[in-house]
Amino acid sequence: MTFDVADAVKEIKAGRVEFRVDKTAIVHNSVGKASFDNQKLFENVATLMRAILKAKPAAAKGQYVKSVTLSTTMGVGIKIDPNAAQKECVE
Repeated sequence: MTFDVADAVKEIKAGRVEFRVDKTAIVHNSVGKASFDNQKLFENVATLMRAILKAKPAAAKGQYVKSVTLSTTMGVGIKIDPNAAQKECVE
């Protein structure tokens, strides 16, 4: 929530990505609506993946992203290979 709506809209349009990690190290985030076309959803997922990888602490060792699952709000999750997801999103 913000009192400065104009600045918040400006930051979001500039590409600011917000995400939170729960206590079991899982990121739950919305990347779009089911009505979005595939390209827009891909761009949103790629932006989120880049933000997560950028936030990786320098001291973190090993595989940082161990699994990726996409789903609609109440739908069944679709597992995605995390290595392929990282490779696609970084390019």
